[in-house]
Amino acid sequence: AVLTDLACAPQVPGSVAAERIALDGPEVLSELRALPSGMVTDVDRRAPLLPGHPAYVIFTSGSTGRPKGVMVEHTAIVNRLEWMQNTYTLKPGDRVLHKTPAGFDVSVWELFWPLAHGVPLVIARPEGHKDPDYLATLIREQRVTVTHFVPSMLAAFVSETDLSSLPSLRLV
Repeated sequence: AVLTDLACAPQVPGSVAAERIALDGPEVLSELRALPSGMVTDVDRRAPLLPGHPAYVIFTSGSTGRPKGVMVEHTAIVNRLEWMQNTYTLKPGDRVLHKTPAGFDVSVWELFWPLAHGVPLVIARPEGHKDPDYLATLIREQRVTVTHFVPSMLAAFVSETDLSSLPSLRLV
């Protein structure tokens, strides 16, 4: 199945042999409105949710350059988040910058690590990860304490930013 919305559904190539589900389509919205508003439990599921079940699918270009979906199990992301906390330890008063586009695996822990530990998440504007001046301003104004960079972006950020102007940063 291809999950989409009404605006993007026409862009799904006709050659894709999969059911198209528009999440904002009238039939889906009607079905969602009919569901109970409480938390979903194992009683509501067809089968219990287990650690080995997929938590999400992320697409990677892989070695071929052709996108392929990779299912990531609940246990994998939970283990990653626990490792992050045990290794880097978010503390009360921390503020984590979320700037990685959702199509990259780093975005998953950037989003869920602080939320799992009750730490505020500062979300950068779309494409903001490409602008060192914007990021420095956001870090300064929002008192961000923790952020992540891939090596190439860290080099660009450090070369264009006076790090002494970002006293809140404690972990990069």
